[in-house]
Amino acid sequence: QVQLVESGGGLVQPGGSLRLSCAASGFTNDAYAIGWFRQAPGKEREGVSSIRASDGSTVYADSVKGRFTISRDNAKNTVYLQMNSLKPEDTAVYYCAAGTLLTIVPVAYYYWGQGTQVTVSS
Repeated sequence: QVQLVESGGGLVQPGGSLRLSCAASGFTNDAYAIGWFRQAPGKEREGVSSIRASDGSTVYADSVKGRFTISRDNAKNTVYLQMNSLKPEDTAVYYCAAGTLLTIVPVAYYYWGQGTQVTVSS
């Protein structure tokens, strides 16, 4: 049974930084990708970034390129999302999810965490 648990959300001022963590368990091989997604009130869930477990390949949404960095620690079965230069429009519930394709399309992911709130406000 695959399980994903996010942590690291919180309140931060514009221009600040946060690091989200996604602790994963239940995988039997490295043929998967972990993606980060976010959903703001009244908006559809959107893809932020994804990383392939086997080789560390990554993909980012245009809105976060140059500001967010996804990384993995295979020994800890954890994926991180380092978020810098945060903007109020980054405010959302952030979810991590697991699937088999390196993509930021939400429907491609099968397992989801419970989400963690990120609020960017002064």
